Amino acid sequence: MKNNFPKDFLIGSAAAAYHNEGAWDKDGKGPSVADVLPHSPYDPRTKEPEDGNLKHDAVDFYNRYKEDIKLFSELGIRAYRTSIARTRIYPKGIEDKPNELGLKFYDDLFDELLKYNIQPVITITHTGEMPLYLADNYNGFANRKVIDFYLKYVKTVAERYKNKVKYWLTFNEVNISAKQPFFQAGVSQDSNTIDKSVEAQIYHNMLVANAKAIKIMKQINPNFMIGCTTVQSPMYPYSMNPYDTLKAFFDFRKLVFNSDVHVFGEYPSWKLKEFKDNNIKIEITDEDKKVLKENTVDFVAYSYYGSGVSKYDTESGLEKDVNKLSGIKNDFLEYNEWGWPMDPKGLRVILNFLWDRYKLPQFITENGFSKLEELQKDENGELTVNDDYRISSLKEHLIEINKAIGDGVKVIGYTNWAVEDFVSGSTGTMRKRWGFIYIDRNDDGSGSLKRYKKKSFKWYSDVIRSNMDKLFK
Repeated sequence: MKNNFPKDFLIGSAAAAYHNEGAWDKDGKGPSVADVLPHSPYDPRTKEPEDGNLKHDAVDFYNRYKEDIKLFSELGIRAYRTSIARTRIYPKGIEDKPNELGLKFYDDLFDELLKYNIQPVITITHTGEMPLYLADNYNGFANRKVIDFYLKYVKTVAERYKNKVKYWLTFNEVNISAKQPFFQAGVSQDSNTIDKSVEAQIYHNMLVANAKAIKIMKQINPNFMIGCTTVQSPMYPYSMNPYDTLKAFFDFRKLVFNSDVHVFGEYPSWKLKEFKDNNIKIEITDEDKKVLKENTVDFVAYSYYGSGVSKYDTESGLEKDVNKLSGIKNDFLEYNEWGWPMDPKGLRVILNFLWDRYKLPQFITENGFSKLEELQKDENGELTVNDDYRISSLKEHLIEINKAIGDGVKVIGYTNWAVEDFVSGSTGTMRKRWGFIYIDRNDDGSGSLKRYKKKSFKWYSDVIRSNMDKLFK
């Protein structure tokens, strides 16, 4: 097979501030919504940050970043996608002046990455990183006022790091905000009171915030490359029933709605019709329409973890959403222990589909393999994890990216999830391990925090240093 990867391909790995930094209340940092969600984002929050939330200390990247980045350099990654913890910069989100200690930390972090020729790919506000104050006092992105607080923060970090960061992501996985309104958008109101109009306003406010952020950032540095991540997944029809195919089309159309606005700068006609048919009322100003149209993304960024299956509901009709991505089993795929479908070929499907739809470069910002893991000795007596399953999965996904590039798709980067083990966002535990680097910390908080290289560490390093040739030998 021919190696189609461009020589400047941004292959690397990823994390996010609340997953690995820890130091949740150090050097002026304020609490974020993640600090009151000790378990799954679907579980009840605590009123205030409480002991037992593993995210508070995480894996101490805040104090060990130099040690870790040296390992990242040994791994050979060309890009490291992470986030700025917003509450390190504006602890409540409403301050007139930013926290200098927080700004300096990211100056030092980015300098350390650049020292090793690792490109920072920076999410401005990752999932879970909305200031808790804005959630509790302003209801997050359900409130248009929060757009202005966000933009002040955007301007601060873009000005500060304009010569250190080229690739930016305004938000993370924004298209699942309705499923996790507090975690994703800082919306603190009772989820039972979030009707379709409120839900639509949350999405709209984040779309406007994204566009206004792009405008501000391009004025600061026209060479910035800016995207906004979503979750993407091909939707397969359950059967050859034409209505199953139609349902798959409708499900996928919902999934790409946010990306459509990011790229085309306007609402698709089907969404406006949905508003009208369902009496959904939201505030969309003429200024909103103008800023959306004039400030679109430079590349399409997304997480890819698998595919979904769509089935027409014969009792209720097409309008009932019976699909939950992996809710319907696909007998042609294997599933991991968390119930996620493993579908490398689906990545080629989505790459081609989005290329045909948008004709913009694509950046896969998350894709990976999680498993329950324990340290064991290798043939040299060194502690490691023999994660051949991760190597196999990663290889299969990279080969499908290579095929898609051969199909004519422009792909500029791939940062797998994740570079090191840390606290899982979906479970709040350490046991769900994703990384090339095993970190000795357990769900009860015990552990030395010592770092160990897994078997996949050397494999990924060899792939990158071979300019991807190793994939095809």
